[in-house]
Amino acid sequence: MASLHSAVLDLRRLELMANGDSTIHRLDARAKVLVTLVFIICVVSYTRYELAALFPFFIFPVVMVSLTGIPPLFIIGKLALLCPFVLAMGLFNPVFDREILVQLGTLGISGGWISFASILTRSILTVGTAFILVGTTGFTAVCRALERLGMPQVFAVQLLFLYRYIFVLTEESGRASRARELRSCGKKGLGIRSFGSMTGHLLLRTWQRAERVHMAMLARGFSGEFRTHHVSRFGWAEITFITVWSGLLIFMRIFNIPHLLGALLAGSIS
Repeated sequence: MASLHSAVLDLRRLELMANGDSTIHRLDARAKVLVTLVFIICVVSYTRYELAALFPFFIFPVVMVSLTGIPPLFIIGKLALLCPFVLAMGLFNPVFDREILVQLGTLGISGGWISFASILTRSILTVGTAFILVGTTGFTAVCRALERLGMPQVFAVQLLFLYRYIFVLTEESGRASRARELRSCGKKGLGIRSFGSMTGHLLLRTWQRAERVHMAMLARGFSGEFRTHHVSRFGWAEITFITVWSGLLIFMRIFNIPHLLGALLAGSIS
């Protein structure tokens, strides 16, 4: 439970980072969302055996972190939590795909290991960029930008409610866990049977809490629309940001930069 509480605190910290005053923070959320979508599409469009071509894409998250002041160790720490899931996804690739694709001297590297490394690299790039987007924009502004870009309003609102519901669920689960520990009188717990009833009570309590939150929102005039104090405008800074980064990302996707550099170095040496 402590790890779950720590993860939620990290989400709140990520939201607080969105209140920064850097050049990237001041951009319209739609520009950042569009560039992030282009980045993700370019990264995931590679085949499973593409690995070297992915490394130039690290320039985008690195530049964003350096310009916004987001702590790099914070992002790396969040990505470290993702690694076990990625390892579980690609763990059996080397077992089933044993065809040798790369020969380094006497060492042969199979396609399974290459695809495994490609999955890990793409996961780090996409998830890390998503964290940076939330850390420079805020999740509410991201949902608002998606709505203004054409997403149906009901989907954008549900996405925001799903994100907010995480905090409600965590608070209620924390109370239930503390109550369970108090009833165990210093023991490890009341047994596995208590988890079933605790899960049911947790669902009912979060449901009731969500109903109270919804009633409070209706009492304050919520009508299904996003209302923010800060109204951003789409200007030349946003157009330049989209044009430069989208052009660079598409260029890196079309042309294999490591291959071009290798051919250039080989030509210069010969």
